[in-house]
Amino acid sequence: NRQNLSSPSHFFASILQVRQAASGKINLMTQSSSISMSDNWLNRVNWSDDGLVQVVTQEACTNKVLMVAWMNRKALQLTVGTNEAHYWSRSRKKIWHKGEKSGHVQKVKEIHLDCDEDVLLLTVEQVDGIACHTGRHNCFFNKLENGQWIVVSPVIKNPEEIYKK
Repeated sequence: NRQNLSSPSHFFASILQVRQAASGKINLMTQSSSISMSDNWLNRVNWSDDGLVQVVTQEACTNKVLMVAWMNRKALQLTVGTNEAHYWSRSRKKIWHKGEKSGHVQKVKEIHLDCDEDVLLLTVEQVDGIACHTGRHNCFFNKLENGQWIVVSPVIKNPEEIYKK
């Protein structure tokens, strides 16, 4: 299902890079100008058999990995269209807007596609510095030391306060 991408009419190189324009809108950039979006760019992604792609989310100001999640086509379209991260919940079988309940949204700065075209890297601004549902800065707070998992990152805000109903 791969397209011939060597044609000059195709605008993607080996890396899909989305840059935030001065207006705050995300536009795909070519060498000469920004272009309008069509579904062709989605076909470049090597979607899994269940229609998903893995996403690594990295903080723009620190380069720390905040979380790993999944997207389907619609979640990626929403992410690009809104400049905020949307993911696919495999357990709930639905799209979720990161921060929809907590307010800890992820403002997307760049999106990259890896060399195998089956993993995305989102570079984001993490609002309020909390990416994990546990109230921590990132989801990688367990460190393996001497054969045991040790919690190495503090809770910034109690999840009960974050997710009040």
